[in-house]
Amino acid sequence: MARGAMVKQMKNQIERHLLDVRPFKGVSPKVEKDCYVDKTAVLIGKVTVGKDSSVWPNAVVRGDAHEISIGERTSVQDNSCLHVTHKGPFTGEGHALKIGDDVTVGHSVNLHGCSVGDRVIIGIGSTVLDGAVIESDVMIGAHSLVPPDARLASGHLYLGSPAKQSRRLMDKEKEFLKYSAENYVRLSRTFSAEAKQEVNRRWLETRDFAAAEQKKQAELLKKKKLKAKDA
Repeated sequence: MARGAMVKQMKNQIERHLLDVRPFKGVSPKVEKDCYVDKTAVLIGKVTVGKDSSVWPNAVVRGDAHEISIGERTSVQDNSCLHVTHKGPFTGEGHALKIGDDVTVGHSVNLHGCSVGDRVIIGIGSTVLDGAVIESDVMIGAHSLVPPDARLASGHLYLGSPAKQSRRLMDKEKEFLKYSAENYVRLSRTFSAEAKQEVNRRWLETRDFAAAEQKKQAELLKKKKLKAKDA
């Protein structure tokens, strides 16, 4: 293997070691190259994360009993839990979890076997349950509960537990839906750059340690040869 390819392989191994991305039943999460996944986040099983998306500290994305797909430029923020509904006698075919593009999943949000369109903000501490459908261009207020099989219509603000349609979104709020996603893309790129610095630092430490060990082994071999020659 050429030196350049070997260096790249070792850096990739270090980078994977820093992330908690786990296979389940032989299926591993697929994360696009331009994504940011914090090293304390956990991704398991049949999970796909689209370009420029981000998964933040302590978030859990568990695609074990069904698939989870996260679109592009979508952020899953700190302490959020994303899961699916299994296939069974009480759950039918089960429910995958599908999240579109330009979605902001706020801190400590629970999404379970639901479908989320594009340009959606799900407020801090909210829960969206099995079979619910959130159409595109929707804002959900903090600590809202979207019950099973509910459908939230496009272009509205929803509040409460259970979540009720409050009013139509203003033009400025619709613009903010896209801005929020873009802001997290910018922020994730800064975090990614710092994470790459950590990978490079680990790589240099590994390289220096390997070089020192190689030198040590060469000196031991040299001493053995000299000792054998004198004997």
